[in-house]
Amino acid sequence: MQNLAKTGTFKLGDRTVHRLGYGAMQLAGPGVMGPPRDRDAAIAVLREAVAGGVDHIDTSDAYGPHTTNQILRAALHPYPKHLVIVTKVGAERGPQGSWDPAMSPSAIRRQIHENLSNLGVDTLDVVNLRAMFDTMGPAEGSIEPPLKALVELQREGKVRHIGLSNVTARQVEEGRAIAPIVCVQNHYNLAHRGDDALIDSLAAASIAYVPFFPPVVLRSSNRRRSRV
Repeated sequence: MQNLAKTGTFKLGDRTVHRLGYGAMQLAGPGVMGPPRDRDAAIAVLREAVAGGVDHIDTSDAYGPHTTNQILRAALHPYPKHLVIVTKVGAERGPQGSWDPAMSPSAIRRQIHENLSNLGVDTLDVVNLRAMFDTMGPAEGSIEPPLKALVELQREGKVRHIGLSNVTARQVEEGRAIAPIVCVQNHYNLAHRGDDALIDSLAAASIAYVPFFPPVVLRSSNRRRSRV
């Protein structure tokens, strides 16, 4: 973490953060379900990350569910003023661990209140709306109903900034016509570069692009890819 400052910075809404953040998904148990094997170790990892300069953490109340946000609260609340916590809504977990769409306005409102409660805050820094028309990747479909629900929650003071996740370029355009979008979070790495044109257009509009699954390991023996 000692060289974190060398990664540079970018604007995330009205905040400036390092380009290297921390994805909290794996703080939950196996399969991102239930508690971790060692909760104290998870808490220690978060504290060490922030002490090392991490100022941008990505999370969701669907992780666990609820587990990751509860660990974040236990480890870091009251949160440092420089720390930006980005959560997401639009998906929920099934009893067997499936990732299910939860994009109705009522589901969005419920998820926002769950995030607020489990993180222990009155306002969420950034909330990404994850489009769930296809759980495996971006697929076309209107994001207007859930996004308008988020905008209403923003007006109520529960959400500071809005982003999008798992979206197409067309959905980004639709979203920008409804509300200011501060970031887009999609699957992207050296072996998965389908968003190159989208990244260029977002950069021109000063919208942050936040990749998930950024590292990739290529196995030359069988050409299969293993994401880390």
